[in-house]
Amino acid sequence: MGPLRILGGALAALALTAAAQAQTPAKDVEWPSYTADLAGSRYRPLDQINASNFKDLEVAWRFKTDAIGNRPEFKLEGTPLMVGGVVYATAGSRRGVVALDAATGELLWMHSEHEGARAGASPRQLSGRGLSYWSHGDQQRVLYVTTGYRLISLDAKTGQPVEGFGTAGVVDLKQDFDQEIWPDLVNGEAGYHAAPVIAGDTIIIGTAFREGFTPARKANTKGYVRAYDVRTGKRLWTFHTIPKKGEFGYDTWLNGSAETTGNTAVWTQITVDEGLNTAYLAVESPTSDFYGGHRHGNGLYGNSLVAVDLTTGQRKWHFQVIHHEIWDYDNSSAPLLMDIKVKGKAIKAVALPSKQGFLYVFDRVTGKPVWPMPETKVPAGDVPGEWYAPTQPIPSKPVAYARNGVAESDLIDFTPALHAKALALAKNYKLGPVYTPPVVSQQPGPLGLLSYSAQGGTNWPGGSFDPETHTAYIYACNACLGPMACSRRQRMSDLSWVVGVAGLPVVMIKGPGDGVGPTRRRRRKRRPRPMRGPAV
Repeated sequence: MGPLRILGGALAALALTAAAQAQTPAKDVEWPSYTADLAGSRYRPLDQINASNFKDLEVAWRFKTDAIGNRPEFKLEGTPLMVGGVVYATAGSRRGVVALDAATGELLWMHSEHEGARAGASPRQLSGRGLSYWSHGDQQRVLYVTTGYRLISLDAKTGQPVEGFGTAGVVDLKQDFDQEIWPDLVNGEAGYHAAPVIAGDTIIIGTAFREGFTPARKANTKGYVRAYDVRTGKRLWTFHTIPKKGEFGYDTWLNGSAETTGNTAVWTQITVDEGLNTAYLAVESPTSDFYGGHRHGNGLYGNSLVAVDLTTGQRKWHFQVIHHEIWDYDNSSAPLLMDIKVKGKAIKAVALPSKQGFLYVFDRVTGKPVWPMPETKVPAGDVPGEWYAPTQPIPSKPVAYARNGVAESDLIDFTPALHAKALALAKNYKLGPVYTPPVVSQQPGPLGLLSYSAQGGTNWPGGSFDPETHTAYIYACNACLGPMACSRRQRMSDLSWVVGVAGLPVVMIKGPGDGVGPTRRRRRKRRPRPMRGPAV
C-alpha cells in the first residue's frame, strides 16, 4: 500500500499473442473476468514479456469470426477470458460464444443464438465487450448477454445451455424489469454489450441504449440495474437508477420529471468489493445527451457513482460527479478499487475515470472524497427551456489528466498562418472551460460549442491499477466535438431541442445497431479515429 500515482495519455493498443503453456496455467496467469478481477484492476503479476524480448514476439495462432453472423464484424471491442487453458470470448456480428484451446487456437465449441427481429432491433449489436465465468466444485459456467438482451448460462465444458437456469438456460432481461419496454419486447431499444459481473453466486446486469445524440422519446426506457442468482437465474434485486416516487432522490427531479425521463443506465463494467459486500455502479446520463429542458433538477442518480449492498441492492452511498448533465459526459469507465495511503493513513479507495479527464477518488467505505471536490461555479447557457446547475464538483487532486476545455491558446500555432486560420475558424464556435454549456446553433455563428468530446478524457476502455507500484494507468483522449442545439424537426423526436447545425438538415444520429440486415449496405468513408483499447 502506498501513495497513488497516475499515468495518463493515449496508450497504444497492441494485439499480441504469445505461445500459451500446454499444461493448466497457474491462477495468477489466468484472466477470469473482463477486468481480470472484481476490483477492475486489469492487472496480473507477469514478467515473461518485457522490454528486452518484446521485439521477438510472434503470432502463435489466429481465429477468424467472420462466419459467426450474417456478415464480418467491423467493430471488435471484446476482451477474452482465459481459465484452465481455455480462451472464452464473444465473437461475430451475431454475438456467439467460442471456447478455444489457449495453446493452439483450436475451436472446442461454439454457441450462437438466432434472435431474428429482436436482435435486428437491438441498440447494441455485434460481439459486445465480453462474457463472464463462474465455477463451484465441478460446475463451470460461462454467462453472457445476447444482442437481443437475454442472459444465457452455458456449460463451460460443452457450450450447452444450463438446465435449471431461467427457462432452458435463458433469462429474458426485457421482462421482470419494473417497467414496460416501449414499444414492445421485440422492438424495445434496451440491450447490453458489457460483460456481466459475478461475485459469489450473484450476477449483476446493467442496461445500454442506442448510441446517438437524438432519441425519439424523452421517456426512453429507464436503465435499472438487476442482480440474479447465478445458479437459478432468479432475480434477487433491482436498483432504480431513476428513483420511483417515495424513494431517496426522487425529489431531485423537479416537476415530476422522474416519471417521464429514461436512460440513466449502467452500461459500463461494474466492480465489486466482496469484503465490504458492495458493488460500485457508474451511472450514465439521463435522456438526452445535450438537452435537459424536460428534466429540471440535478436528477439522481444520473452521472453518479453509487455503492449498493451486494445482497440487497440497497444504496449505501452515492456521489453525483455532474449535476444535470448536458454534455454526454456519462460515466463510462469501470470504477477502480485500490488500497492507498494518504498522509500515512490507509484508505480503501475507489477511483472513477471520466470523460472530463478528472479522476474522482473516494473512500469506498464511506463515499467521502479522499481529496476535496469543491462545488465550483460554472457558466449558464441560453438554450430556451433548459435548466442549468449553478455549480459542479471539481476534484482538487489529482489534476486533470486530459484537456477538458478549449481556449484560443489551445489552437494550432506551428506557423503564424496556421494560427490565423485556426482563429478564423474558431470564431464560428463558442469556446470555454469544462462545463461551458451547449449553445443554440445560429448562422453565421456560433454554430456550436467547441469542446472536448464524449470520446473522453476516458471512455469505456477505462484504466488499470498496479498494486505493486500504486500506479493508475488511465486511457486519455483529446478529440473535439461541437455540441449544439437546434429546433427539432416534426416527427423526429418529442424533445424541444435536438443536436444539429443551423442551416443544415437535422438527421437521426444512430449507432452500430443500424443496417444489420444482409441487404442493407453502406459505404463508409474512412477517417482517422482515436485509439480505443483498455490499459492492462
